Amino acid sequence: KPPGAQTLQLEEPTFSTPWEEGVVIVPVLFGLIFMLGMVGNTLVLVVLGRIRSGGRPSRSATNIFILNLSIADFSFLLFCVPFQATIYSLPEWVFGAFFCKWVHYLAMATMLVSIFTLVAMSVDRYIAVVHAKRSPCIRSKRNASLGVGIIWLLSLLIAIPVAQHQALMSGHRQAPNSSFCWEQWADDSAAKQTYKVTILVVGYLLPLVLITCCYARGKRNLIIRAQNGSSNTWLCLFQTAQTVLLVVAVFLISWLPHHIITMWAEFGQFPLNNISFTFRIISHCLAYGNSCINPIIYAFLSENFRKACRQVFTCKFLRQPAPAEKLARIRTENFSTTHSTTNV
Repeated sequence: KPPGAQTLQLEEPTFSTPWEEGVVIVPVLFGLIFMLGMVGNTLVLVVLGRIRSGGRPSRSATNIFILNLSIADFSFLLFCVPFQATIYSLPEWVFGAFFCKWVHYLAMATMLVSIFTLVAMSVDRYIAVVHAKRSPCIRSKRNASLGVGIIWLLSLLIAIPVAQHQALMSGHRQAPNSSFCWEQWADDSAAKQTYKVTILVVGYLLPLVLITCCYARGKRNLIIRAQNGSSNTWLCLFQTAQTVLLVVAVFLISWLPHHIITMWAEFGQFPLNNISFTFRIISHCLAYGNSCINPIIYAFLSENFRKACRQVFTCKFLRQPAPAEKLARIRTENFSTTHSTTNV
């Protein structure tokens, strides 16, 4: 590869595939992930978008964040997966210089929007549980909409260097008649490394710390309240702990391989062989899978969302929860003075 060529940033400019079967298997695998993520996020968008204006679920601050998360995940899958699949199946970049910049810019921006929205939802849950009395004023629809606007603005600004340094290149000695979408930093390795580390900190380490701290503090507060509660309250607390563990684990596992490879390629020598190729594919699948799992964690595990789904589609297979479970959920909601969508 020439100096400055991108090693891993949502697409890989290579001339041969160490794992030849990947030319067929990888696009098929990406296609399955793409369809699953599109269906899940589309369903969330349809349900939250079609609730009547007087319906409580569509007017909560939490559901504004869920709606924004689905839009971000939908966009990330749309701008990332189809184009990434062509990298493994086609010998060159065939979408032109405009899409070379635009696709990578939007992929980075929507990835950051998705991650920042997860942090905002964690802070939202923290305020609802720990500061229950002030929660109605802080967690207003206006503040949630303002937060979404700030998230998009920051993400679009942080992703600007991707558009600046992504370029359509041709004339390589191994493929002189082919064009490739590469990342070029004009041999300024210090600026490139600084940006990569910034993305690692802002897009992974800091969000992971904030999500973990918010949920841990919220769980601790619920434990204190549950000590004076009933057995049903402890059942809800156990369910909350499971949800918290799931949220943190999914975020940690989904993005860790991607950032490991990015740092490895930037500060070391990332090998090109069957093992590294497989690891690279796994990192892609996990990153894309996060956008598929988010609707399940933040929407379909919510009793309010299931009610909204029944209201829109009147599905017979969506049954009402058992009375004991419903009573436990109501008591937990009374603790936070809000209608939780994650039971946290």
